[in-house]
Amino acid sequence: MVDSYVPLSDRAKAIILGTILGDGSLKVSKKYCNANLQFRHSETQKEYFFWKVSELSEIQGDNGVSLQKADGYSKNRKYRFCSKRLPSLTEMYELTHKRNKLRIRRKWLNQLTPLSLAVWWCDDGSLVSNTRKGVFCTDGFDKKSVETLSQYMRTVWRVRTIVAPVKRKRDGRREQYWRLWIRSSEELKKFFRIIIPHIPVKSMLRKVLLVYKDSQLQQRWISEIENLSQFSRSEIEKALAEKKRKWKNFR
Repeated sequence: MVDSYVPLSDRAKAIILGTILGDGSLKVSKKYCNANLQFRHSETQKEYFFWKVSELSEIQGDNGVSLQKADGYSKNRKYRFCSKRLPSLTEMYELTHKRNKLRIRRKWLNQLTPLSLAVWWCDDGSLVSNTRKGVFCTDGFDKKSVETLSQYMRTVWRVRTIVAPVKRKRDGRREQYWRLWIRSSEELKKFFRIIIPHIPVKSMLRKVLLVYKDSQLQQRWISEIENLSQFSRSEIEKALAEKKRKWKNFR
């Protein structure tokens, strides 16, 4: 049976575009004619995972969520989402892929929304410990693709980023990857002001919580998050205390 075409909602499109830059993927298996969306998150990100699942209910099929054993470098189990195979997802696949590989192009990056950016950051963005710098872990993309992302961020969102290599040891070999960095605290705050209204769950507050030694600066940033987000001051302060507790080297 072939699924009839039903267009995706704008919100689902925004989330899907954000997550294929991060932890998700659109795939067309040889046995099928339509694409589906898959993503996994550690059980430590359970709240965020199930927010995504609820937001993407229009593409969820029966038995679309499973819990998998730990694999790779992580000791945590993984929640996995696998959507129905739909013509609307095939349409997105054809827009974003070439020769079965995700291709970073302005043609579809221009369709990203602030919600898409928030999902991308929640998936693959990190604050560097004890600093006010941020990085997108774009390890799966080549240098040209990351440069396209950097140019897009600067042109469309006026956020300046830097493309820089990192070297990591995998399977006994040192390999070089390219990451997208936001190395200025002012540029990072500019970016966060775009995405904070779309941070979906309390457990993701840590990803936009800048830590200051100066108590006045700290309170100003807490106030900004409170004004921009759906979260209360007490929820933000609790998330900050937990973050400081985990950053043992914070001074």
